[in-house]
Amino acid sequence: MPSNTSVRLARRPTGVPVHDDFSLVVDDAEAPGPGQVLVRVDLISLDPAMRGWLDDRPSYLPPIALGEVVRAAGVGEVIASQHPRYPEGSVVTGTFGVQEYAVAEGASLTRVNPTLGTPSMYLGVLGLTGLTAYFGLFTHGRPRAGDTVVVSGAAGAVGSVAGQLAAISGCRVVGVAGGPDKCAYLTDALGFDAAVDYKAARLRSALRETCPDGIDVYFDNVGGAVLDAALANLAMNARIVISGAISQYNADAATPGPSNYMALLVRRASMTGFLVFDHAAEYRVARNRLAGWVATGQVVAPETIVPGQVADFHEVLLRLFRGDNLGKLILDIST
Repeated sequence: MPSNTSVRLARRPTGVPVHDDFSLVVDDAEAPGPGQVLVRVDLISLDPAMRGWLDDRPSYLPPIALGEVVRAAGVGEVIASQHPRYPEGSVVTGTFGVQEYAVAEGASLTRVNPTLGTPSMYLGVLGLTGLTAYFGLFTHGRPRAGDTVVVSGAAGAVGSVAGQLAAISGCRVVGVAGGPDKCAYLTDALGFDAAVDYKAARLRSALRETCPDGIDVYFDNVGGAVLDAALANLAMNARIVISGAISQYNADAATPGPSNYMALLVRRASMTGFLVFDHAAEYRVARNRLAGWVATGQVVAPETIVPGQVADFHEVLLRLFRGDNLGKLILDIST
């Protein structure tokens, strides 16, 4: 078996993770057992949810234990197999962790179909991030033609897709992002109708100006002040979809709830949290629809792919919290 370099959790981070919160371990890759495969990992997904998995607190997945490989989705090639559906040479995606080689159960894998998209797209628009946008918007946001849809974190992996899906649905789409370059990207490249720079604008007044008839659907990826501003500008019967809260993930103390929550009562609105895993039975249909929109140019799938090694994980992870990426952030360790 080849040697395997992995990143493991050395201690629980306080606030923004630092280099010493992780350790680099080199050992031998394991051989696959019955029903398993050994994957050479080529692409590693960087996602805001990873920050929550580092804390020892209840969540939708168990926390990463001290000494364990840091959890991450990835794409790679099967180099040894004891599963009939995934012979050597198969390109697959799964939760492989931040490491060069991973043993995975065949039942947990998805084969990369090159007729639908590239391997990296299976971590982005055709992966859990694109599926999160799809189910969050269509199942929980329930957009109708003519609605005003506001998406926070709109230049990120989930937000960029959610906004474009709203446009396909005939909605007026407003993105909230950080900085003039990202805002210009939303309107010029992704077809958003307007963009609000949360770093430069008074959020509440800016949303009121760009959404004079109120917000029908708010797709939230950041929480905090942006969520509060959206609550203050809801239309009647608005739907708020809670996809994430990246602005709160590195907080040192408990995060206070939104102060404008009574707007839900006044506007007869709803606020719904969801997990993409709840919709696993529908992944194939959703992935095929997303691939079709990409093929016709109705959805653009921005990616920030960083070449490097497993040892670069920490620095690439911090790009998420600095906002240094457009769309899906991926560490490419294939070279």
